[in-house]
Amino acid sequence: MPLKKVPSSPAVPTIQSQDEPPSGPLSGPSSIEWRRQRLLRIGNANAEPDETSTLRPNLEARAASYGTLPSAARAGPAKNKSSFRERRGLSAVPSILIPKNRYANPPTPSVASPRSLRGSSYFATVRRPVSAYDKPVGQESLEQEGAVKTNGIRVWYSSFTSIDWLHDAIKDSARQARLRKHKSKRGRLRRQLDRSIGWITVTIIGFLTAVIAFMIVRGEQWLFDIKEGYCTQGLWKAKRFCCPVNDDTLFAARTPVFVSMALEESCPAWRTWGEVFSPSTSTDGEPLEQAAVEYAMYTAIAILLAVISSLLTIHLTASTSFITRKDSGVLSSTFATGNDGQKLTDPPAGGAAPRKVLYYAAGSGIPEIKTILSGFVIHGYLGGRTLFTKSVGLALSVASGLSLGKEGPFVHIASCVGNIVSRFFSKYETNEGKRRGVLSAACAAGVAVAFGAPIGGVLFSLEEVSYFFPAKVMWRSFFCAMVAAMTLRFLDPFGSGKLVLFQVTYDKDWHAYELIPFLFLGVFGGVYGAYFSKLNYRWSRDVRNATWMKRYPVFEVILVTFVTAILSFLNPYTRMGGTELVYNLFAECRAGSSNNHSGLCVLDPPTQAIPVIQSIFVALLVKGALTIVTFGIKVPAGIFIPTLGVGACAGRILGILIQWAQYSYPESTAFGVCKGDLNCVIPGLYAMVGAAATLSGVTRTTVSLAVIMFELTDTLTYAVPVMLSVLVAKTIADALEPKGIYDLVIELSQLPYLDAKHDYIWGNLQINDVTDRDVDVIRVDRENTVKSLRDQLQELVDSGNSDSGFPILRPDDEGMRMVGYIGANELEHALSIVADDPDQIITFHHTTPNHHGGHMASSISSLAETGSNIVGVDPYDFSCYMDQAPLTVQDNSPLELVQQLFTKLGARYVVVTDTDGHYEGVIDKKTWLAFLDDLEHKSE
Repeated sequence: MPLKKVPSSPAVPTIQSQDEPPSGPLSGPSSIEWRRQRLLRIGNANAEPDETSTLRPNLEARAASYGTLPSAARAGPAKNKSSFRERRGLSAVPSILIPKNRYANPPTPSVASPRSLRGSSYFATVRRPVSAYDKPVGQESLEQEGAVKTNGIRVWYSSFTSIDWLHDAIKDSARQARLRKHKSKRGRLRRQLDRSIGWITVTIIGFLTAVIAFMIVRGEQWLFDIKEGYCTQGLWKAKRFCCPVNDDTLFAARTPVFVSMALEESCPAWRTWGEVFSPSTSTDGEPLEQAAVEYAMYTAIAILLAVISSLLTIHLTASTSFITRKDSGVLSSTFATGNDGQKLTDPPAGGAAPRKVLYYAAGSGIPEIKTILSGFVIHGYLGGRTLFTKSVGLALSVASGLSLGKEGPFVHIASCVGNIVSRFFSKYETNEGKRRGVLSAACAAGVAVAFGAPIGGVLFSLEEVSYFFPAKVMWRSFFCAMVAAMTLRFLDPFGSGKLVLFQVTYDKDWHAYELIPFLFLGVFGGVYGAYFSKLNYRWSRDVRNATWMKRYPVFEVILVTFVTAILSFLNPYTRMGGTELVYNLFAECRAGSSNNHSGLCVLDPPTQAIPVIQSIFVALLVKGALTIVTFGIKVPAGIFIPTLGVGACAGRILGILIQWAQYSYPESTAFGVCKGDLNCVIPGLYAMVGAAATLSGVTRTTVSLAVIMFELTDTLTYAVPVMLSVLVAKTIADALEPKGIYDLVIELSQLPYLDAKHDYIWGNLQINDVTDRDVDVIRVDRENTVKSLRDQLQELVDSGNSDSGFPILRPDDEGMRMVGYIGANELEHALSIVADDPDQIITFHHTTPNHHGGHMASSISSLAETGSNIVGVDPYDFSCYMDQAPLTVQDNSPLELVQQLFTKLGARYVVVTDTDGHYEGVIDKKTWLAFLDDLEHKSE
């Protein structure tokens, strides 16, 4: 392949000679620019060290496949045969722009490597950089223990690729075996320390998650109230700390039983903006000028907070701004053509759809966390920059008054904390499979601080988020959630001793006749959840992503915030914060208490019920409509609180109606169990049941949601009503719309999530219908040079299959036999080391003790430890990077077997053979996902 030679420019950074190359097969990834230049120089002997071919870090972008449906054909441009996906009618998906001008971690220094590595001591003193994925094993330990067998060397995972669960499980097993080899006291101490690392990690995660949640809650409270005024006793005080409400203060004897909803108790310490800028008063009531000032300030500050949150999200967490050394250096359609002048919005090669930019801090993050925990890698999504932006942006967006919540994003924030903490322990840093166990525990801590429900957090992580949840992860998740909840209790974010604001208690039991209204609430929750999911999905697909809003996301935020402020200011229930609204709707009205919960306590239904119901119903409509258009805008936003608010409004209305009926007909048979007690009906209980049903209808959670509600009410008295409404809501929602809101977001974003809970009807389909026989292969009977393998690698990544690799085959009398399989990342790393000899022959074979002096038997997990001295390893033998035992399946096997291999074993690819063991083709994970997506759409 010809390479275009571009003169060096002062604006283009060059690779200096004082840099160091990677130290060997198990070195951490060097800088992307070093690897790119090395690979470009293959076969270009005239290239000078101070020149670049297509290295333009500030301009060039690369396309990485980011979806359930793979993009273009795998075959290179030199081949005329149609691709597997074209023949099967599998559509392409957008790709992600990842420019090479910013690094999430510093690049590894590199120097000009020797001209030839054959016979040199290049591998003699191997020093392992901190980011090497497979930890080396020293020579002495190898001699004592024998070779540690794994399924090949894994160098690192690039962004937007799938992890190898099998490799990580085998590697951890080998690590445990090495620890158990030592029987001395020191060895036992090391084993105990290794066991304790997991508990130490989750303890730190739980503590830090609670601290961050405390700061977000306190910041959000102050920012929310600053829209209305400020506290004269201290500018930093939120209104609830400036004007505390005492629930135990009794009503005066002559106090009217009904307090107007618009009337707020006087608080001299709190000064509104109307009083500041328009201090005049009127005997007829609040002057129009003062109300107008308050309205204008409320709207202006709300828009300002939302815009700041959106700008932080867009400019700090765009996927184009994240790059690490672990990303591929050749993932670009312009890599070897000299054409890096194409625009960032141009589609990649192969006819794929225009590339898509993600904003990591936007939304709740739960769909992406589900995808990551299922085995997908998104570098930067759980990093420090995303954590900062998500935390600050969340406080700003919630404080702006938008119809969104902060509980869902707490799961993302806790996962960021878990990912950052796990980096300090090599046990998790170099094992993506085990790190996902830590992330599952972090998710439980996020729910624990969001709802004050540690047990519910563990069940939520199990039911909704996690992909693999063994018993060890469950125990650590429980401990992590307990630490988070306990720490937050000590910090006391609301100044009331409660973990969450809407934590309530009821002192009355429910009655049998109430099961019928609870059933109706379940029906409402299911219908609302299904149609909310449908409408939000269609709004995002047909309006947000198909109109000017896609190009100008900040203007969309301004428009939605402006409409929200206008609609919310006049109604007291839409004006108050979502958490405060849910608390007041849940609350029980206690006789003699001075707290009427913003007028929601109806003591005389014939005179008070109608205006209260009207106001609540308006709040229900406004909240429901605004949430449809708000969820998905480019700010941190959760769905829990708005959904709970809508359900609580519906439940409170029904509760007031039941209370009115009992007040009007106290002698009715239905209310006979009340025995004349006019406080027999608790509208707040109906609100709580309605909220649970609605949230179940939207998210399709069941057990975890019921337990969260139990923990919020501190009792199991209402277990039956909650369970009934949740089950009814989920049943009806599944009948109307099979997918919940998180699954629809995954589908809309085309995230490569393989749902292990979904049952497919295979019909007459066979493995031959999904097997990719057009995949490029490496044949050991042909001459494989450094340059030819580089060209094959480029064709692979140009076709959008960077998450794949090459089957390595050898011929026999009747067909092709498998030798092994090498991934794209491993091949790129190996080629960058030997790039100085483009015509050297690369060999692949089954390694045996005779081939490598006993140190490479069946693919050892690593070659050398710092200071070790292994001489004689051939750098042009790529066998150590090869998976010599890939999962295989015969072409006459049922498709359900392939599904189980991908879901239960976490396979990245499956090799298909005939009944005689001859190679037929490959099914990689993204091809399988494309096949399932096509199957699902055909069934619909």
